[in-house]
Amino acid sequence: MLETPTGPVAYDTRGAGAAIVMLPSGAHDHHDYDELRALLPVGWRSTALDWPGHGASPAGTAPATVSRFADIAERLVEEVAPEGAVVVGNSVGGFAATRLAIRRPDLVRGLVIIDGGGFVGRPPQVRAFCALMARPRFLRRVYPSFSAWYMRARTDADRRARDTGVATTRADPGLRAVAELWGSFASPEHDLRAEAGGITAPTLVIWGRRDPVIPVRVGRRIAQTIPVAALAELDTGHVPHTTDPQAVSELLVPFAERVLGRAGAVAAGR
Repeated sequence: MLETPTGPVAYDTRGAGAAIVMLPSGAHDHHDYDELRALLPVGWRSTALDWPGHGASPAGTAPATVSRFADIAERLVEEVAPEGAVVVGNSVGGFAATRLAIRRPDLVRGLVIIDGGGFVGRPPQVRAFCALMARPRFLRRVYPSFSAWYMRARTDADRRARDTGVATTRADPGLRAVAELWGSFASPEHDLRAEAGGITAPTLVIWGRRDPVIPVRVGRRIAQTIPVAALAELDTGHVPHTTDPQAVSELLVPFAERVLGRAGAVAAGR
């Protein structure tokens, strides 16, 4: 467990060597990255967490907001990779990873944003949808169809991730945490657009072309905003690493090797 000012957070570390930290989507858990982690080269160390109220992490003593999640991500990287890491984040995990690259460039040797948040702003339709999703009863009722919509499930890993999202939002503490998180998506703290141009870490933006929640045009905008960013588009929904972990690994591994150095000559499972 990682001790934080608002309570313990569960995380899982595998392997040894150069560090890659993986931050999942809201309502999901660290298992979203299982298939991708199995494809990492021998000699790399991967860490993935469960957000508060998700997976093996208990609810914390403060509301689950984007800023709190970003603070936890910073604490995690300080703990497991004080020398810096490649930080990978999906959805709210992408927001947390990006904010970390902005505020603590010493901890982010490479940034990988996968269908990440923080670049949409707060137009009326976004505020209205977030307000609805912040209502626990509404969230619980709609999440089975909502998760099917954004996952575009094609693989067993997709279905596992979809089912995890539904299970997380069936009852507290997950239901409360995800509702609080959605409430914070419409807040000014969830907007990184003004600061992202200052990111200096090498950046890889990976996006699912069929993502209905954060459309691919947002990924293209991020790649244009961050001076050091490269963009790759995949034929997936909101969670490319469960739909096509092989394609994501073929992007992530050479990127991480450039940033961290070649840690191992043989990739596990290849």
